[in-house]
Amino acid sequence: MTISSIGPQVSTRVNDPASVDAAILSRFSARAFLNKPVDRSVLQEVLELAARAPSGTNTQPWKVYVLQGEKLAELVNQTCAAHDALTANPALAAEFAEPYDYYPEKWVSPFIDRRRECGFGLYGVLGIVKGDKGRMHEQHQKNFRFFDAPVGLIFTIDKVMGRGSLLDYGMFLQTLMVAARSRGLHTCPQAAWNGFSKIILPHVGAGENEMVVCGMSLGYADESALVNTFQTTRVQSTDFTHWVE
Repeated sequence: MTISSIGPQVSTRVNDPASVDAAILSRFSARAFLNKPVDRSVLQEVLELAARAPSGTNTQPWKVYVLQGEKLAELVNQTCAAHDALTANPALAAEFAEPYDYYPEKWVSPFIDRRRECGFGLYGVLGIVKGDKGRMHEQHQKNFRFFDAPVGLIFTIDKVMGRGSLLDYGMFLQTLMVAARSRGLHTCPQAAWNGFSKIILPHVGAGENEMVVCGMSLGYADESALVNTFQTTRVQSTDFTHWVE
């Protein structure tokens, strides 16, 4: 089956489910990439597959901006400069407000516990101790360098769309990431970009009606990088599943 001619999905058989499982299980947030270009044809295939993600009444609310080369470098430089300025002067926070609440206003258990485990685990692998604001800032800023990936993706949505479209967007992003894994690529979805919409939107040529949903690094992961040894944990399905019988 080719991407351009999907055919009757209802009769399609998945002959190698282990490969599908491997693509899902090996997906993780890579935070170091090789300086190795990704062919445009491969990117196009991944995006075509992501387009098959479901959405309410087939609204397909996603819009993707692909940055490479000079345009990617320009966005990195502008955003890193703004990030430095914001760190030096927290009063600038109002200028870099996120367009929607990605995280809750008040954290409660078990979510705050998982968040802390993730943060402490990542910094622990990197040897960043509590209170080392310099190294914390440096590590956080790697988000705005797309972790040196050769491809940076910015995802936007029309402001007119509702919350349900963000659910649709999540399925689109997961489909894209799994499709990337099937081609030997890794990714890192990044909500960190959301606060820098005032820089991002004009840079990519987005319209005033658009809102940044998130960014994403994409490329070939650096297997020798210490940071890529960090793996987050997952609760067992028995912890979140309730059989109603």
